[in-house]
Amino acid sequence: MDMIAPSRPASEAGRASVSARLAVLGGSLLVALPLAMWVANRSAPLVLALSALAFAAACILAEGWRAPAQRLLGLLRRPLGLALGAFLLWSLVTLAWSHRPSSGFAAWGELALPLACGAVIAASGLFRPGPAMSRALAASIVVAVVLMLAELATSLSVRVMLDIGKQQGFIFNRPILTCLMLSAAAVAVLRAGTHRRDALLAALVVLAVGWACFRSESGAAALGFILMTLVWVAARLLPRLTLWSVMAGFAATMALAPMMGRFGDVALPPALHERLANSHSRDRVDIWLSFGEAAMARPLLGAGFGTTPTLDRHPVALAVSEPHRPLLAVGHPHNAPLQAWVETGAIGAGLLAFAGLAFLSRLRPLRAQDLAPRLALFSAAFGIASVAHGAWQGWWIAALTVAALWLLAALPPGPGRTGASTADL
Repeated sequence: MDMIAPSRPASEAGRASVSARLAVLGGSLLVALPLAMWVANRSAPLVLALSALAFAAACILAEGWRAPAQRLLGLLRRPLGLALGAFLLWSLVTLAWSHRPSSGFAAWGELALPLACGAVIAASGLFRPGPAMSRALAASIVVAVVLMLAELATSLSVRVMLDIGKQQGFIFNRPILTCLMLSAAAVAVLRAGTHRRDALLAALVVLAVGWACFRSESGAAALGFILMTLVWVAARLLPRLTLWSVMAGFAATMALAPMMGRFGDVALPPALHERLANSHSRDRVDIWLSFGEAAMARPLLGAGFGTTPTLDRHPVALAVSEPHRPLLAVGHPHNAPLQAWVETGAIGAGLLAFAGLAFLSRLRPLRAQDLAPRLALFSAAFGIASVAHGAWQGWWIAALTVAALWLLAALPPGPGRTGASTADL
């Protein structure tokens, strides 16, 4: 026994060393996300999943599986976790009346996988992005932006020469939106530091991302950058008023989503649509009118999760007026709250609204400097989701998950902060 005993501390030290390396690997994968999205603009879920595997393995090596399992259950028991869990379960139930349940289940997986990976990383308690990691993320964002803008400036000549993927400028819309979401996390941590170089790096990130947003073909990216900037500044100056305004705007948008087309049709004059022709504002209003009718055809239960890509072939299409029926074939309503109404009805939209309000309510105790970036991220993300892509796209959910994890883990000790990891939130 005396000969065996000394090997135990050595074995524990070995596990601790491997655990630390796996945690570094997991963090490095998240840092590299902007560059991964530049290479392949749907790669965010894969990168997040690999990071979650690394953190899970690191945590199990360090402390077994019981402690992280208890933290994970604790996360799921919180109001936000309960609301998201209930929405995912309800979404599965709605597949019972979908006309294409297999496609709906695939869409459900695209939503659920990034959320599950985020929960695993949070429950590991090992994701602690400090100034060094945030500097690396900032550098990754800037490099990715420079590479994308260089490709746009050369009309994607390298991709054309190598005959790689789609060779049009819109392929960078997703990575630029990802950089915008992650920039809130990087800038928040860097601005909280005391080094002048961190402030300069934060300013460089803002300039690079802003340049990319307005240079890209994504009008949603420009809108998101403007919203993020305005809400960040407002939250620093009037934190409580800004928070309550965002909560009220979010709740109203979720509740009135089926009527957004009518509001847009009445409130936006033709001259404004002409000025916003590049953003296809008139087209969006027409699409919202069509999907709004579909939402009101089945207001409580919805048409089934994941049905919007082929809603023109769903029985609910017969309830939409003839002039608006053709636009049901566009793939999605370009409005996440409206998509939630169409697919999951008032029940699903209500659960998502509760989840959003639960998240915002947890920001109330924060100081203005901590509240501002988190509220700015939420506002920009919700603004983009209300005018742009499909609601459940995996790359988008993964990008938001990483940004939220980063900002929550980076919260300093203080009021409203009871621990040192995302698992405490």
